[in-house]
Amino acid sequence: MFDRIAGRYDFMNRLLSMGIDVKWRIKAIKLFIPDAPKVVLDVATGTGDMAIRAAKLLHPDKIIGIDISPGMLDIGRRKVEKEGFKDVIELQEGDSETINFPENSFDAVMVAFGVRNFQNLEKGLSEILRVLKPGAQLVVIEFSKPRIPGVRNLYNLYMGIVAPQMAKWFNQNKKAYQYLNESAKAFPDRQQFVTILKDRGYSNTTFKPLSLGICCIYVGRKPLPVA
Repeated sequence: MFDRIAGRYDFMNRLLSMGIDVKWRIKAIKLFIPDAPKVVLDVATGTGDMAIRAAKLLHPDKIIGIDISPGMLDIGRRKVEKEGFKDVIELQEGDSETINFPENSFDAVMVAFGVRNFQNLEKGLSEILRVLKPGAQLVVIEFSKPRIPGVRNLYNLYMGIVAPQMAKWFNQNKKAYQYLNESAKAFPDRQQFVTILKDRGYSNTTFKPLSLGICCIYVGRKPLPVA
């Protein structure tokens, strides 16, 4: 499914979010600035959008982006080369549930609009915790179900009808955007997701709603060893 929509994925993201997703991504990446991470993992990197923005904002030595979609990665590699980050960003096929790196490999891990696609959410979060260095931070951006009644109704209308129809108008896979709505509805958001993070072993877990609650940023850290 993601291979089929790869060619216009970035365009549709900007269109359907009216560009707000860019602000969400930047806000999330800036949470890493105090840690000054040198080696960063971008899980479900897609076309490398987060990786490229992180390279510009964080100036790390290396960013590894993993994704299961070869089509998305092909687009991402072309973007990385065009932006001049070929020596910094490496995009490779990889599964969130079996991350092919040793324990304690990364100073930071980020996931933008990808955790709801994990086949096994708990296993994916455990794998991320495994490859994080002690004290390092995970930052997740994901859609959320708005709690304000009027906003919730508009959001449901937009996600359930408008977005799939717009995808059809632009010759995109309508079913992919119907899946977007279904997966966002099924995702255990807000405090539920924070609880899952805690249960997986993360510390300092919090979430912050953005844009009237249609999206949330989640953070958690790998605990430091007990002295």
